[in-house]
Amino acid sequence: MNRRRVVVTGMGTTSPVGGDVASTWEALVAGTSGVRRLPSDFYPDLPVQIAGSAAVDPAEVLDRVKARRMDRSTQLAMVAALEAWADSGLADGGVDPERLGVAVASGIGGVTTLLSNYDTLLDKGPRRVSPLAVPMLMPNAPAANIGLYVGAKAGVHTPVSACASGNEGVALAVDQIRLGRAEVMVAGGTEAAIHPLPMAAFAQMMALSKTASGPDDDPQAAQRVSRPWDTGRDGFVLGEGAGVLVLEEYEHATARGARIYAEILGTGITNDAHDIAQPDPEGRGGTRAIQRALEDGGISPGDIAHINAHATSTPQGDVAEGLMIHATLGKFADEVVVTSTKSMTGHLLGGAGALESIATVLAIHHRMSPPTINLDNLDPAVELDIPTTARALRSGDIAALNNSFGFGGANVAVAFGSI
Repeated sequence: MNRRRVVVTGMGTTSPVGGDVASTWEALVAGTSGVRRLPSDFYPDLPVQIAGSAAVDPAEVLDRVKARRMDRSTQLAMVAALEAWADSGLADGGVDPERLGVAVASGIGGVTTLLSNYDTLLDKGPRRVSPLAVPMLMPNAPAANIGLYVGAKAGVHTPVSACASGNEGVALAVDQIRLGRAEVMVAGGTEAAIHPLPMAAFAQMMALSKTASGPDDDPQAAQRVSRPWDTGRDGFVLGEGAGVLVLEEYEHATARGARIYAEILGTGITNDAHDIAQPDPEGRGGTRAIQRALEDGGISPGDIAHINAHATSTPQGDVAEGLMIHATLGKFADEVVVTSTKSMTGHLLGGAGALESIATVLAIHHRMSPPTINLDNLDPAVELDIPTTARALRSGDIAALNNSFGFGGANVAVAFGSI
């Protein structure tokens, strides 16, 4: 029996560089950074004062009453889901609700709601805590609200695997369709953790860039901080946003005349079993994830034309990913156009893999790789083709990889193909 094919028929996003797919893609191709200095009253004692805040406030897009009943992470997810659902052409029907599911991830969940209600508890007492606090802060709130919006009855799932969560949401959705549990899945990830506590925590563990601290009168200084693979990199920049894709069984999509952006050829999920926060320095777990994605999709290394790398701008992680790419693609590694869109968006944690899946799909669809900005001096330990301006991809049938890695040793690779 032939395996069910899975294709992408809708996309939506809200990110630090744009409020929808079109504006985000335009900014990525142009090499525009969405990293900016935080407001002066955000929390002046924080050692880091920049982040990739969403370009468009989701509360200004959604119905005001509904937005107030959602954590910011859910608001971002809903903005992306509204766009993706409309883009798919399914908003007016065309799928049985019993065959429609959701797999939308979050690495941290409703942290802003949790912490603000704890402040309320301490300052004003338990009777002032919001009765909606729990359904707002729970990690599955974004997926649940999207499920309610589209009427999904085949299952609503929330993978939580730190910075690999968004890509794992896509991979889980693929499995649901392949296993015959759904015809359509709304998949992706979201995150809204630009809050003093998680920022202080990341700074304390030396994960955020130290160059992002202190006052700076140069308005463009913040935009130069996220610099994957550069010798001057010293940590990531926190971003926020969401990416949502509508995935569909191929025959179901073609029967209704849907526009198809790309096919998902294969997925790979592994774990390092090495450390709770540090990646395996030799990249063995990530290598196995990429290998599994290639094997799952029946892809040869020479088929890969483009990689949207995890590359967060950390000294150890960026080198490890370079080792993974060479270990899996061999002699073809030098022929692949590699990018890190985090150089422009910062790191969206649980939303990163989803936003970058959209960027990977669009790279295939438009035959164009976004650049990696702020790459002035390539680390000699990283032997990859990483253009600093947008680069056209080769013609013909091609495949592309989107890599995501997270705390706990989580590794996810998803392979997309032209169609």
